[in-house]
Amino acid sequence: MKVLMFLSDMMIPLVIFYIIGFGILMKRKVYEDFVRGAKDGLKTVFSVLPTLIGLMLGVSILRASGLLEQTARLLGLLVKGWGVSPALVPLVIVKMFSSSAAVGLLLDIYKEYGADSTVGYGASLILSSTETIFYTMSVYFMAAKVTKTRWTLAGSLLATAAGVAASIFLAGRM
Repeated sequence: MKVLMFLSDMMIPLVIFYIIGFGILMKRKVYEDFVRGAKDGLKTVFSVLPTLIGLMLGVSILRASGLLEQTARLLGLLVKGWGVSPALVPLVIVKMFSSSAAVGLLLDIYKEYGADSTVGYGASLILSSTETIFYTMSVYFMAAKVTKTRWTLAGSLLATAAGVAASIFLAGRM
C-alpha cells in the first residue's frame, strides 16, 4: 500500500520531469515552448469566457425564476409512473447545462434520501455517466471554431438518455 501511495505522490512530478527531459533531448527550447503554449491558452480562455459567463448566467436565471423546478415537477409526474424517483429529474436537466450546479443538487439528494439509498445511487450514477452537453458544445466548439455540428446535439441527447436509463436500471439492482 505504501508503494502505491508513493507512486501516487510522485506521478505528477515524474510526468513534468519526463516532459522537460524529452524536450531537452529533442533539442527544443522548453521554456519558450511553455510560454508560447501559455499565451495560446490565455487567448483561448478570453475567447471562451463570454460563452461561459452566458451559460452560467442562464442556469442561474432558470434556477432563480423557478422555471427549472416547475419543469422538473411536471416531468417528475411523468416519470413517477415508470418507477423513477422525481428527485432525479432536476438533476438530469441541470447536468446538461452545468456540472457544478448538478453537484449541488446531488448533495441535496444525499441530504434528503441518503447516499446509500436507491435514489442516491441513481443520482451518483447519472452524474458520472452523463455529460454537460450544452456547456461542452458551446465552449469547445467555439474554442475549436467548429461551425458545422450536424448531429452532435441529437447524439449527445441520445447518449445522455442512455446513460440516465442505465443509471436508473443499475441503481434499482443495488
